[in-house]
Amino acid sequence: MPTFMYEAMDNKGMEVKDTIEAATEQEAQSKIRERGFYVTKISEKGRTKKKKDTSPAKDGKKKPNARKKGTFTIGGVGAKQLCTFTRQLSTLQDAGLPILRSLRILEVQAKPGALKNSLMGVIEDIESGSTLSEAMGKQPKAFDNLYVNMVRAGEAGGALEVILQRLAEFKERQQSLKRKVQGAMIYPAAVITVATLIVGFIMYWIIPKFKKIFDDFGTKLPLMTTVLIDTSSAVVNYWYLGPVIPISIWLLIKIIKKNKTGAFVIDWISLRIPMLGLILKKSIIARTCRTLGTLVASGVPILEALSITRDTAGNAVFVKAFEHVNAAIREGESMAVPLRETKIYDEIVVNMVDVGEETGALDNMLYKVADVYDEEVGVLVEGLINMLEPLMVVVLGLIVGFIVIALFMPLIQLLNDLS
Repeated sequence: MPTFMYEAMDNKGMEVKDTIEAATEQEAQSKIRERGFYVTKISEKGRTKKKKDTSPAKDGKKKPNARKKGTFTIGGVGAKQLCTFTRQLSTLQDAGLPILRSLRILEVQAKPGALKNSLMGVIEDIESGSTLSEAMGKQPKAFDNLYVNMVRAGEAGGALEVILQRLAEFKERQQSLKRKVQGAMIYPAAVITVATLIVGFIMYWIIPKFKKIFDDFGTKLPLMTTVLIDTSSAVVNYWYLGPVIPISIWLLIKIIKKNKTGAFVIDWISLRIPMLGLILKKSIIARTCRTLGTLVASGVPILEALSITRDTAGNAVFVKAFEHVNAAIREGESMAVPLRETKIYDEIVVNMVDVGEETGALDNMLYKVADVYDEEVGVLVEGLINMLEPLMVVVLGLIVGFIVIALFMPLIQLLNDLS
């Protein structure tokens, strides 16, 4: 009977390396799961891969198995593109197609770019004997740790199509929330941009012409007019500071966030910005709960799931909180107690996690928390937009009113003097 070498994780997240006898690889995986382990890597002992023929073709033609050359790309795969790919791969797997054939179909129909290049690499690695998760792990531009670990868990549990469905749903929900927030911010962003351009045009072109008229008449200008003309002169002389200042602030924040302490301070401040900070906090809670719930439901060990969720939080304050939770669980505590000690997650989240641990339905509870907070984020964003609309009207009205009054006051004074 063949002997298989395997690497696995136990329930505490510790790595286990051992051998097992079984007739097939599937039987070996079943026996390992019965021991309470989650398989991360398995291979038949004594099995060697065939050596590739590296000699040049006699007829000078390219070999049919030679690796395709990908196109030059900058950056990684977009979230929307990866979401579509995951749903398509899930559908093909659910239809019963072999994984290699599914990947080839998606690679052929993919447009030239980062995803197509990554799929070429994944296909070649699988043909060389790698598993899907190992091949995807070599393509960080397309597949992050969350993606790779969930695929690995699906392979170990023999339910890859189910895991891909969960991944597709997870990605689609993320995209849905992102589109909702971005769509809501388009209108105020457009209004603010147009208003800024109009006011800038008035300050740069119109006010200097009035200044020349006032100088020719030599009349004494009111304080409002003087302030307006001085502001216009500053815009004309230092217009380049308009784009330079925000870019400089953005670069400064980026530099500060390179330092661990600096990143913590910046992220801590961002969470305390009125309204925006609350939206940011709730969106991170929704994302981390959904990520952790998806990983737990997929069979990823809790410690590894927490580490992956920590890396996808995107906020140093939440990263520190997950490190605290991870350390506490390693010492034998439940998840709810250290989560409450972080004082970041609301009490309702902690209580639902506590109930989930007691009932053995942690993943379902985390999904429910994520759904609730997704809805709250949508309501908060809608409320912010409703508040911004009258606020923008009032601010623009005050600016236009100030300009009109400041320009007409000296004109009225000139008319009075002439009369």
